[in-house]
This record gives sequence, structure tokens and C-alpha cells, in this order.
Amino acid sequence: MRLAALLFGSLSIATPAFAEDVSYTVNGEAFTGYWAEATDPKGLVLIVHDWDGMTDYERQRADMIAEMGYNAFALDMFGDDTPTETMDHRIAATGALYQDRERMRALIQAGVEQARSRSSVDEMIVKGYCFGGAVALEMARSEMANMANGYATFHGGLSTPEGQSWDGDEPPVVVFHGGADTSITMEDVAALTSELEEAGNTYTIEIYSNAPHAFTVFGSDRYQERADLASWNAFSDFLKEHLPG
Repeated sequence: MRLAALLFGSLSIATPAFAEDVSYTVNGEAFTGYWAEATDPKGLVLIVHDWDGMTDYERQRADMIAEMGYNAFALDMFGDDTPTETMDHRIAATGALYQDRERMRALIQAGVEQARSRSSVDEMIVKGYCFGGAVALEMARSEMANMANGYATFHGGLSTPEGQSWDGDEPPVVVFHGGADTSITMEDVAALTSELEEAGNTYTIEIYSNAPHAFTVFGSDRYQERADLASWNAFSDFLKEHLPG
């Protein structure tokens, strides 16, 4: 983590101008997101969590984004009453949303509304991790697509569900993928590439050698510093290009 601290700034002392957990409701259900505010924001970043729910990992990434000069909101896709402690819990939580795309989109919309109600700037990038990457692409393919200036997925789900497609008019997409990912395979990457190319989308796909699934998760046995730093720096460039401030 020493190199990460040098390039990102000390992760332990990264502090936004203002940050807090945010309680909100969707159709009577309780959810908890996290808001991190930059001093002079150049734009807004919406963060979608992994399959373990809205955790300190997303809070840390939001703080890092605020330190870079962008407001950040980490939304909650599961709700306060959804257990995520075990693998079975996480499979159930994500599976329920994969099977109910209407609910998935409603929860994305709620997160966007929470973010924009707090932000002094509306220009937005959406990013997601693992399950959250699949959610980001769901938004990109939806009627909400042009609410954002671009979409980023880190080791995220890439498959397009039956009945959906890319039409070529979506904002730019960037995919950060590990070459050693056995959960989301290179065949999945190739399939998405073919879909985006055929539709005429603007996209970038970066593949990091020997990086496993979840290569950005600090402290995990899958964390790969080289791929994390490279993808974060590329994401920073994506923000500068599409949220120039």
C-alpha cells in the first residue's frame, strides 16, 4: 500500500470538505448511502457498490474522489434490511435485482436524485465495482443514460440481459478488467466489445495482466496494486475529459 499512498495521497488522511452517511427511503424502504463533498467541485460521481453492499470501501473511494475535486455519492442498492454477511446472502441480494430490472432502475434513479439534491453541480459520471459495474451498464442502456456524461466499470459484470441492447447513442463507456478474472471472463469482454463496436458506441477497455476479479479491493487477497493504480489513474483521466469543470 506504500506506493498507493504516494500516488493517491495518504489514504488514511484523505478527507473531503464534508462527508456524511445519508439515510433515504424508496417506496417506504430504508436505504443508506454516503455523500462526500469537494471544496470546489468540478462535477459529480455516482458510485455503485459491490455485492457486499454499501461499505467502508465505497466510503473510502468517495472520499478519494472528493479529494480529487469531485462531489461523490455512493448509493445503496440493497437497503438497510437486506443481509449481506454470507455468500448466500449476497447471491440472493444481487440475484433479486438481476431478476427485477425495473426495481434495479428505480433504485438507480433514487440514488441519482439523492446525489443531485446535494450537489451544486449536475454533470455526472457513474462508476461501479463488480455487481456495481453491471448496475452502471444497466443505467447506460436505460432511458436514464444521458443523465450521465460517461460510465465506468471496475471488474464489473459485462453481459447484456435478454431484451436489452446498445444503440450507439449512449455516453462513453470505460471498462477496467483483470486479465486473470475467472468470474467475468475474457469471453465476456469480447462479447461486450462486439456489441459496442457493432452499435457504434464510444468505449475504452483496459485489461490488466494477471489481475484477478476484485483487483481494486484494498486489503483483500485479490488486491493488485499495479492494476489498481493504473485503473485509478485512467479513471482520473476519464473524469478530466468528461467532467472538465
